[in-house]
Amino acid sequence: MQKTVNILNKRARFDFEILETYTAGIVLAGSEIKSIRLGKASIAESFCEFHGHELFAINTNIEQYAYSRSFNHAPKSERKLLLNKKELKSLLKSVQNKGLTIVPLKLFTNEKGIAKLDIGLCRGKKNFDKRETMKERDTKRDLDRIKKEFK
Repeated sequence: MQKTVNILNKRARFDFEILETYTAGIVLAGSEIKSIRLGKASIAESFCEFHGHELFAINTNIEQYAYSRSFNHAPKSERKLLLNKKELKSLLKSVQNKGLTIVPLKLFTNEKGIAKLDIGLCRGKKNFDKRETMKERDTKRDLDRIKKEFK
């Protein structure tokens, strides 16, 4: 039985309005998957970009595996994402025409131990939208605190 890994990009939900989500596979080296299974990865500053008709995750930080010897990977290299051709075409058209961006939301391993990346087609939020998000979060926290006091 394998332990599942969930690495979230919390900043993405604050900075972007998520329109659609996709689950993509990632092309990884052996030492990269071992580091991900140990939870030694970060997608906080990463984004996705097209090179030709292929989608790549840029700036994804996967630390080097401590027990590997000379054939280790580069921590911030570009990693190819695996999607269906139809999904890639629709994402490419959306990014080119509407000025949207693709942001990684969650890096996880499935029940088979394979690393997957949830990506979102996003539109950037304005400052007033971010203030609304912070206000909603604060009021929810206050309401939860009040509910606990009365129980």
